Amino acid sequence: MATQSNNSNRGPEPKPRPLSPPPGQPPLLEDAGALALEEALKTSFRIIKVLMAALVIIFLFSGVFTVKPNELAVRLHFGRPVGMGTEQLLKPGLHWAYPYPIDEIVRIPVGQSHTLVSKTGWYAITPEQELSGQQPTPLHFLQAGVDGYTLTGDGNIIHAKATLKYRLDPTRAVSYTFNFAQVTNLIQNLLDNSLIYASSKFTAERALYLDLNAFREQVAQRFNRHLDDLQVGVLVETIEVQTTAPLSVKPAFDDVITAFQAANTNISQAEIYARIATNAAIAQATRLVNDGLTRSNELVKTVASDVSMFTQLQPYFRNDPQLFKQRLLTETMERVLTNAQEKFFVPARTDGKTRELRLQLSREPLRIQPPE
Repeated sequence: MATQSNNSNRGPEPKPRPLSPPPGQPPLLEDAGALALEEALKTSFRIIKVLMAALVIIFLFSGVFTVKPNELAVRLHFGRPVGMGTEQLLKPGLHWAYPYPIDEIVRIPVGQSHTLVSKTGWYAITPEQELSGQQPTPLHFLQAGVDGYTLTGDGNIIHAKATLKYRLDPTRAVSYTFNFAQVTNLIQNLLDNSLIYASSKFTAERALYLDLNAFREQVAQRFNRHLDDLQVGVLVETIEVQTTAPLSVKPAFDDVITAFQAANTNISQAEIYARIATNAAIAQATRLVNDGLTRSNELVKTVASDVSMFTQLQPYFRNDPQLFKQRLLTETMERVLTNAQEKFFVPARTDGKTRELRLQLSREPLRIQPPE
């Protein structure tokens, strides 16, 4: 009975609330908030999916890059070049790589020309003076740490400067880019070394004006040999070398160079004159020899013809010498008297006596009657 009384005091148990209102009735306020929250979450998830897909697409397309026509590129995957040998070089065009820091693109300007100037043996000059072509004031001494110079093989001092134009070798672009920390400084030092080495192999006169071309060749050979030994990956376009005497004694050297050039000019003119005179003498001698050969050939032909004719006529002469003489005389007279205006024939007398022939040398000329 006690149990029944306790249950009766609690009252009736609450019924569970339905999650959704019965059909035909408006939804409760709490149910509408739950539905709104659920729709908001669904919309948020959709937006997040779209954003994630867009980020993935952007991530993938961010790895697309272009290699320009005048350059090559190397793709580094976690710091290591991808591929072996020439396969490491990416040619001009579109390429793809993972975004940084997974992949890194190193561009190599192989089509660009580079210029380096070696001034280790050149005197001090300001950029303004160099552009205007002016020389600094000559001093009778070298400024330590300011003026550069080189020593020649005969112990003299000269100034020398080399200007190098080069470009990268496409087949060794990887070596140029990754095997040397300061490749420009390396090339500069190699050029300085080649210039100083060449100076030590030449005398001052040869390096300044007697054999400047050979001096340039020596610098180029030494520099190219260094490049091949180290495999720097550089193709030399031109190496221009300038040399000059110290500024304080340069006028004296200029006088020597002027005299040397004048001597070379005179020697060249003399050689030209000698060649012209020799050629003219050879041509004249050849002409005289050819003329003599022609005349001798004609004389030989004439003599041979006379011999042949004499040989043919000799039998007739032996048969009747008097007839032959008379015939020969007649032919000769016909040839002699062909163009004579007047002809007189005096036959020989049969009795052997001489005839008296009188000629009137100053007779009157014949009158020519005009045509009627």
